[in-house]
Amino acid sequence: MNIPGNTPATPPAMPDRFDFAGPLLPDYVRLNARWYPAKPAVADEEATLTWGALDERSNAVANGLRALGVRNGDSVAILLENCVEYVEMLYGAWKAGAVVVPLNLAVPEGGLLMMLQDAAVRVLFCSPAQQLRLAARLGEVPALLPGGVLVHDGAAGGYARWRGQQDTGQPAVTIGDDEPCNIIYSSGTTALPKGIKHLHRRRVQSIYELAMAHRYHYGAISICPIGLYSNVAWGSLMCSLIVGGTCLIRRQFDPAAWIGDVERHRVTHAMMVPIMFQRILDAPNFRPAAVKSVQAVLSGGSPLFEGLKRRVMENFSCAVIELYGLTEGFMTTLQPEEAEGRLASVGKPVRGNDYILLDDNDREVPWGGAGEICARSVHWMIGYHNRPDATREAMFIDSRGIQWMRSGDIGRTDEDGYLYIIDRKKDMVLSGGQNIYPADIEAVMVEHPLVGEVAVIGVPDERWGESPVAIVVLRAPGAGGEVAGEIRDWTNQRVGKRQRIREVHIVATLPRNPNGKVLKRELRKAWVARAGAASP
Repeated sequence: MNIPGNTPATPPAMPDRFDFAGPLLPDYVRLNARWYPAKPAVADEEATLTWGALDERSNAVANGLRALGVRNGDSVAILLENCVEYVEMLYGAWKAGAVVVPLNLAVPEGGLLMMLQDAAVRVLFCSPAQQLRLAARLGEVPALLPGGVLVHDGAAGGYARWRGQQDTGQPAVTIGDDEPCNIIYSSGTTALPKGIKHLHRRRVQSIYELAMAHRYHYGAISICPIGLYSNVAWGSLMCSLIVGGTCLIRRQFDPAAWIGDVERHRVTHAMMVPIMFQRILDAPNFRPAAVKSVQAVLSGGSPLFEGLKRRVMENFSCAVIELYGLTEGFMTTLQPEEAEGRLASVGKPVRGNDYILLDDNDREVPWGGAGEICARSVHWMIGYHNRPDATREAMFIDSRGIQWMRSGDIGRTDEDGYLYIIDRKKDMVLSGGQNIYPADIEAVMVEHPLVGEVAVIGVPDERWGESPVAIVVLRAPGAGGEVAGEIRDWTNQRVGKRQRIREVHIVATLPRNPNGKVLKRELRKAWVARAGAASP
């Protein structure tokens, strides 16, 4: 993939709409196209779009959506596998003034229907496979999707023909800073998904901060193997947008292919979840020389345990950055210059962010203590869509009248104010009246040579109320049944008396959401079903 200089021979015309007080995300597409029209913007396994082509195609999408009746504030959903067309749909919808609703491909049909209804989606972009999934259910809500369904089924398919019929000029649409940008449905790790709603100005501010924290620059080439319905994937894509770089989108994550792509295309930046780093390092074709072009990697979505973090740092000769963040709007990072002596930390807040810790009585916890993380951010959400009750529940107002947002995560600070994530508040195990944090046990268990992945959950216990049980994926599948007992005994020798696990259960895989978080709610349901089946 060549990246030419792209200096225009003659100055191109000014964009139809641009606010020099502060560009929004669609403005960056226009500006990059104006000054670097031939530079690659985004590529998948089959096609590459330059900034000029992405601008024209997203203009056509925007003009086509306006012709279908989409107006500022209307919702447009995308239910599609990763491809360059996803990106042109995304930016085209924004150029049309629409609110983008990216839908998780793993959600069952009933859940998708609920999200489409909740967001009052006017137009849906999807693939043939996703259209087939929804076809039987859409008739249940006749008023849904008044603008129709546009199916991307190849270069000569219906979506491509529709786009080819549209005007490629800049759409005559003005987007205000305080207009809604997106509704992203939460991962549902602890409850039914809620629609997280951001404004354009706050969304672009979050990308500014992330791009600086991840050390992006004009020559950046990033790789994104995560579904584009994920907020983590948006980070890779939009950091490239901000700096005018290039983003390689991959349809699925394959460790061996990822390593080949990084070496072949000289990738400079990668943002992934911890399990991806583990699988890359364990891949037979991994060698440090293959990733020598990488300048910075960022891990987010779930905790990067200390042992794995050390492996990443030892094998990637670059900046290794850990991010803790909420889709609702809050970020901390641990930069490599700060990591020595505090590898288990997720760092300090990025610019414009702040946090406090609250105990169970909503009293602020001093540094050195533990409590629920409550955040303030210049780029936090305006609220949960159609859920004022959930928005109110998420907010806390302190004695000074300052508003904070509850994270549902338990953290602690050291004497210098660095944050350490202990666990999800709802994942905490209450055993014998004492709080047990599964992440503490998991951090020990991943050091066992046979343990590839582990999730600790609380299960009912007649004596203690709850007891911790470990669900383990082995590094080398097929080991004998005695392995579970060995891992249990090894763990119980290394954790506190109250943290000792009752049982180890070996499984082939752990259920995860697109951001890599283990779905412990699903594990608990499976455990209850398993225990019930075993009862007389």
